[in-house]
Amino acid sequence: MPLELPTLRISLAGFSLEQQDTLRQMLQQDRVTRQAWELSTPEEADALCINGARTQLLGDGLLRVASGVPAGRSIQIDPTNLNRPAAFAQPVPRQFPADLTFDIEPGSVATVLRELEIQLRPLIAQFCLASQILEQESALGSGVYHVERADDGMLVAVVDLRGDVGVLTSACAPDFDNAMWTPQARRADQIPAHFLRCTLSKLMWEYALRTTRDVLPPRYRTDALYFRRPPRLPQRLLQDAHLLVLRELSSEPATLTDLQQRTGLDAETLARHLAALYLVGAVTSNPRRAAPMASQPPESMEGVHSTQASFATSRQEM
Repeated sequence: MPLELPTLRISLAGFSLEQQDTLRQMLQQDRVTRQAWELSTPEEADALCINGARTQLLGDGLLRVASGVPAGRSIQIDPTNLNRPAAFAQPVPRQFPADLTFDIEPGSVATVLRELEIQLRPLIAQFCLASQILEQESALGSGVYHVERADDGMLVAVVDLRGDVGVLTSACAPDFDNAMWTPQARRADQIPAHFLRCTLSKLMWEYALRTTRDVLPPRYRTDALYFRRPPRLPQRLLQDAHLLVLRELSSEPATLTDLQQRTGLDAETLARHLAALYLVGAVTSNPRRAAPMASQPPESMEGVHSTQASFATSRQEM
């Protein structure tokens, strides 16, 4: 199948409704690369787009961005602690040396999106790798693999299906097209130090929240579903809906239809959340793999760790 790419999310701050509509149209029309963009909330955004004309540099080093809509609220940003790239529409405050600026016109917006895509390469590469893992899961088993670029054999990722995953920080989406997967012996130093490292659970979780593919197995739409174990993820990654589904299943098994009635979630939303929980081994359709009823997930999932069991084995047994 064609290489699957994520849709990148960008949040707007300080723009009028007219400017937001203009930028939205430019995002939808710009197709210089295969990468797609969509507007999102600041919490879910991969990148920020800020109106420099409504930005003020405060004495403590913070940036205040006034709302561009009537009765809207201003926001404050600490530029030293931003964990995502930010682009500023001209003009920007004279005292603030913005690294990435643009004008609200098609050519300039296209250029800044290309730059943001370069900065977001690790996110894109991790998504592509997760897609490939899911595509080949029946053949991979539970071993360790080197993923090498097809044209020159360069190592772009190391995948341990019982542990962590490492991705070359400069890897880009085409590197995973027809990449070669070579089995390796498991050892302590198998992931190079300069690779971006994460757990397999986190890799597949982020993929599940972004993919437009239906990755929920057909049996999960008809069979009874069971709580298996808390997701092996940092608590901050879990949304309220995920916790709600887990609490319901920990108290009593349910079909998808039952869960829909008990949670109030619509079928599409529920299926998407179940797919994420399925990919990290938190729910199962196999009663033999279910957790004892007394072993319920804590209300806040505190203490959940990141150790990963065999990915392929978990899928086959669930």
